Amino acid sequence: MSNDSDPDFPPIVLAFSAADPSSGAGMQADVLTLASMGCHPLSVLTAITVQDTIGVEGIMALDSEWVADQARCLLEDMPVDAFKIGVLGSVENIAAIAEILSDYPEVPVVLDPIQASGRGDELASDEMAHAVRELLLPHTTILTPNSMEARRLAEADEEDEPSLAACAERLLEMGCEYVLITGTHEATPQVVNTLYGRKGVVRTDTWQRLPGSYHGSGCTLASAIAAMLASGLELPEAVREAQDYTWHTLQKAYRPGMGQFLPDRLFWARDEAEAKGDDPDVVPHARDARGSH
Repeated sequence: MSNDSDPDFPPIVLAFSAADPSSGAGMQADVLTLASMGCHPLSVLTAITVQDTIGVEGIMALDSEWVADQARCLLEDMPVDAFKIGVLGSVENIAAIAEILSDYPEVPVVLDPIQASGRGDELASDEMAHAVRELLLPHTTILTPNSMEARRLAEADEEDEPSLAACAERLLEMGCEYVLITGTHEATPQVVNTLYGRKGVVRTDTWQRLPGSYHGSGCTLASAIAAMLASGLELPEAVREAQDYTWHTLQKAYRPGMGQFLPDRLFWARDEAEAKGDDPDVVPHARDARGSH
């Protein structure tokens, strides 16, 4: 239900994801990104993990009834402008989330089909990938796989590896409206991200390939797209703005542990603070990341 007494609250995005204690990826990355992009994040945990910046040591899915109850409780209280979906934990959780999405067909859904960690730790079984195809893709506004995830989800098991365009076509036939395939895992001088729709390529964006390995870049991109859709942007423009934001988080990434770099989702706030200088009497104005880069 809407809050009639205060209509000027920020856009609300509900994220389904697993907890990441390092705050590099998962729910913590979603919350940081959504807040940085000017949205109010709602969080529905699907699993808890044991992980750091190096890799995932363990994952324990929450009971699907708990997942559904978390979401239903929030959805009965607040209006939601977009859904973002990350690590799901189990086939049962996928089924429960699909049932919830079917009750909100007008709300855009951003699905990040995470199959493994950056180190290669498995986060989704073949049964879960099948459930995503059958149950979630028909509810998905935009799917955001990297090239490896796109090939796996598209069931590209031929002897000759299919093109990413062919993978996108298959995924669109499975029910999603758009597919954004990111090129971070491709052997290209620059990163090329391509947005596909039912009529073919919608847009192609090329980005400078940055050195290093990053923990949570896919979560950041998907959450940023959800934030921009929740804020009212049309999908192609939301995709462009989200990529720009994500690239800047990676450009400003830091390495607090012994593993991957973490995207700096609040780069704009730190840049602004540096610009203000060290004057203790200067209080920076509160702002979000939209239009700051």
